[in-house]
Amino acid sequence: MAGLGGRVWVVPGGRIPFPSSGEEPEFTSFDQLSVLNTGDEPAELEITVYYEDREPVGPYPVRVDARRIRHVRLNDLIDPEAIVLSRRFGCVVRSPVPVVVQFLRQDTRLPGTVALTGTMAFPADP
Repeated sequence: MAGLGGRVWVVPGGRIPFPSSGEEPEFTSFDQLSVLNTGDEPAELEITVYYEDREPVGPYPVRVDARRIRHVRLNDLIDPEAIVLSRRFGCVVRSPVPVVVQFLRQDTRLPGTVALTGTMAFPADP
């Protein structure tokens, strides 16, 4: 079965909140991509990160197995380099097979407070 979704997704509004006031890992601030692969083939994603004042970084390789979902904390992407905390960025997710991408942010900068927000990434297939 062909998977649902698209092959190119854009998230323009990244910014991993820093510092965090909660315990690791549950209450650490993060930006996250939730990727759903409904197809019969694994998705070998390539994530490229764009900043305001420097060249893009990436690709960061991420695998999502067939008929699975994967939550990717952008804080955890360190190769080729870690994403800079509290710095504005955007990212482009490219996949050889159709997937669906959602963006989620958890902000725990204020002690005792967890702010959570989510939105769909923009499907930008050419």
